[in-house]
Amino acid sequence: MRIAQVAPLWERVPPPAYGGIELVVGLLCDELVKRGHDVTLFASGDSITLAKLESVHPRAIRLDPTVKEYGVYEMLQLSKVYERAAEFDIIHSHVGCAALPYANLVKTPTVHTLHGIFTPDNEKLFSYARRQPYVSISNAQREPRLGLNCIATVYNGIDPDKFDFRPQPQEPPYLAFLGRMSPEKGPHLAIEIAKRSGWHLKMAGKIDVVDREYFKEEIEPHIDGKQIEYLGEANHAQKNVLMGNAFATLFPITWREPFGLVMIESMATGTPVIAMAKGSAPEIIVHGKTGFLCNTVEECIEALEKVPELKRYECREHVVKNFSVQRMTDGYEAVYKQILGERFSENGHLKSVSMVI
Repeated sequence: MRIAQVAPLWERVPPPAYGGIELVVGLLCDELVKRGHDVTLFASGDSITLAKLESVHPRAIRLDPTVKEYGVYEMLQLSKVYERAAEFDIIHSHVGCAALPYANLVKTPTVHTLHGIFTPDNEKLFSYARRQPYVSISNAQREPRLGLNCIATVYNGIDPDKFDFRPQPQEPPYLAFLGRMSPEKGPHLAIEIAKRSGWHLKMAGKIDVVDREYFKEEIEPHIDGKQIEYLGEANHAQKNVLMGNAFATLFPITWREPFGLVMIESMATGTPVIAMAKGSAPEIIVHGKTGFLCNTVEECIEALEKVPELKRYECREHVVKNFSVQRMTDGYEAVYKQILGERFSENGHLKSVSMVI
């Protein structure tokens, strides 16, 4: 199968540190190539992939201070993708609503993975293109009121072999928090949980420009380098050690998280997750087996006392069974075959491009 994968240009594929979409796209491309597919990845020029790489910019735009208008490069990329649409059996977009207007202009079908959230603005474009095929990354992510043609849910996957299993937490024990230093990720709640329970907390994650004031006012005053540590933005090796040695990973989100790779990365090392029961968390964590789902800070604190009852090897087994790159790729291969199968009638004639799948 000839497949075009379209990734955001903001970050390299795979990312050197933070970048959930780019990590997933990188794993998917490599696994598809290993399975014999002809894959072309449209991404930043510094990306590393087994697929054929095509780019309109030599490096991740996040790292290029000369770029002032991200949208221009995104339009250049999508123009390049859709000018070559006839070369592919299917186009797989990971760039949100940006590809929607282009997809209607060619015969090659595009499947759109919904990595982000819906906003009052982008809902207008999604509603306009509701008949195109979409894949959600969790059932909680879907918005039935928009009437989108969601043909499947395919959970994000990781390579469990890249995460070292640790049967016991480090002594002295500590809690871990990994994620953007932003209100929706809840680092302020992680600090509250640690302070009220007396636990040592190690935090890692990037600080986006829009979150600098939040970090300065809500997080930085609590960082003392002793009970509350901030380690900066962690790369894969650092995340592996930080989560793997932790007693538990805190995931106190305040929003409808579409997926949350941190949860499965932590469980892959054997470390259970204590999360707020919002968004995708109930689909990823098995309450009382691989972690705990909570509704308040108080419940998170109470859950800490129950962590020793959990078996760390069951956390890893849960990830291997349900959230591996192989499982994710199986899901996307099924989606591709479904879309292509629906486009052809029994006698081989092409069906309408705008059909509802």
